[in-house]
Amino acid sequence: MNVATLVGILLIILGAIALAFEGISYTKRRETVQVGPIGATVEQRETIPMSPVLGGVALVAGIALVVAGRRGRRPS
Repeated sequence: MNVATLVGILLIILGAIALAFEGISYTKRRETVQVGPIGATVEQRETIPMSPVLGGVALVAGIALVVAGRRGRRPS
């Protein structure tokens, strides 16, 4: 397997994830008040948006790279 095929497979996986989930969510904890030994924390949910258009472009580019990688191989 050559580099183009591996990059193509990676782009296909990332494109499918971007289309399926439309973003990555995570929870961030932050300390808001600290008075002596007593403290309060806040859990804040944040999302990294991923455009479905970008996911589609990555998917198509990945398929193109896999096809190009297969055509570039010559039988030994």
